Amino acid sequence: MSFGAAAVGVKQLKVDVNELTIGMFVSGLDRPWTQTPFPLQGFYIRDLDEIRELKTHCRHVYIDVAKGSGPVAAKLKTLSNAPVEKGPRASRTTKVKIDVSPLKIKRGVYKDKEPLKKEVKQARQLHQTVFKSVGDVVEQLGNGDAVPIQDAKRVASEMVDSVLRNPDAFTWLSRVKEVDEHTYSHSVRSAVWSIIFGRHAGMNKRDLDTLAMGVLLKDVGKAKIDPKILESGSRSAAQERQYESFVEMGVQILRETPNVEPKVIAVVKTHCERVNGSGFPQQLTGDKIPLLGKIAGIVTFYDETTNPRGEKFPLSPSKAVAKLYECRDSEFQEELVVEFIRAIGLYPTGTLVELNTGEVAVVVEQNFERRLKPKVIIVLDAVKDPLSTPIELDLAEDDRRKQALVDTGKKTLDEVEKIEIAQDLEPGSFDIDIAKIRDEYLFKAEKKGLLSFFKREK
Repeated sequence: MSFGAAAVGVKQLKVDVNELTIGMFVSGLDRPWTQTPFPLQGFYIRDLDEIRELKTHCRHVYIDVAKGSGPVAAKLKTLSNAPVEKGPRASRTTKVKIDVSPLKIKRGVYKDKEPLKKEVKQARQLHQTVFKSVGDVVEQLGNGDAVPIQDAKRVASEMVDSVLRNPDAFTWLSRVKEVDEHTYSHSVRSAVWSIIFGRHAGMNKRDLDTLAMGVLLKDVGKAKIDPKILESGSRSAAQERQYESFVEMGVQILRETPNVEPKVIAVVKTHCERVNGSGFPQQLTGDKIPLLGKIAGIVTFYDETTNPRGEKFPLSPSKAVAKLYECRDSEFQEELVVEFIRAIGLYPTGTLVELNTGEVAVVVEQNFERRLKPKVIIVLDAVKDPLSTPIELDLAEDDRRKQALVDTGKKTLDEVEKIEIAQDLEPGSFDIDIAKIRDEYLFKAEKKGLLSFFKREK
């Protein structure tokens, strides 16, 4: 999918036919209209049959995002805009023209990819080390004790190395919310998202280490904030000011801590700033916010939306992406938002999804060349009954195999039912134990069957 560059006009985007959805307005094709059966040169996609027809004749089309659904909005539920914030700073929804430097994307910098099940064996132990290290650092910084900052730097760098080898390993380990997880898990998850973004953008290792360290330490100042204020869902103006002081407190703590690099502190200092000036503590705008600070703000927003404080279950990734997409060109730089969505995909590893066949599955591994066609494990049949033996399915490979049958004339498109993700589901739907599916897939692959995924009430 090409989010950024307009192919025909400012309001038109080039889209791979495999990523079309109902509601889009097709304004152009990759071949003359007269070579296709479509009577109108421009039409709304109203059903799956039209999508199948487009796939038969085209590799990509152009969509008009002013007339129809955009590539993100078409797949996601629309969320209400964030409330307008009163006071001296700009409204969070204020869309103003702000000059920002274009993002320099370096494609293909990290091509080598370690097999997931091999990398996860290393990442599993490292994940626990990262959690312990972050927990120790936050606790000791809050108490004013001496901090083993070098240990934190080492595990942050090792974490970057792991994500560069295979992003899915740490995504799996950090995404599923375990029963005994502590509040600093947010920082670890956010760091994973930031490294995945940096990997996608081709950032160098030193900048990735700085970014990861900054995101891991971004909330150290919260150790100085009253827990009641942190956990409050509705704060008074005075309480909000007290809450927002955590950024400056964190900066001061880190400045007094030996061996913390200034660039790391800059990430902590600016991760709550917003490009339209609605952030805090300094209400910085545009490029006054450093790139790593902008990225830290996006991943913080995304993870706080998918894992809101006090909620038993996190929200579906689509809701977080939709909300983030709505904030482009207001709170966040549009290009960064678009590239972040491209980096993590609409269905990150660990997402519960419903297929167009009605079956329910869990995304277990990404296909980085075809984000909408990941590897899944189907756990419920079309009538939502548990399968006795869940089925592992590579959607991209399944699509290639079926398309080959069509291309060779052995079958028609109607005879091969291509399987696609229809929507993602809220975690906890159908009482599916995603953590157990993860463990079975990653750590017990030698078993022939994947059983007992469902927590039954007796």
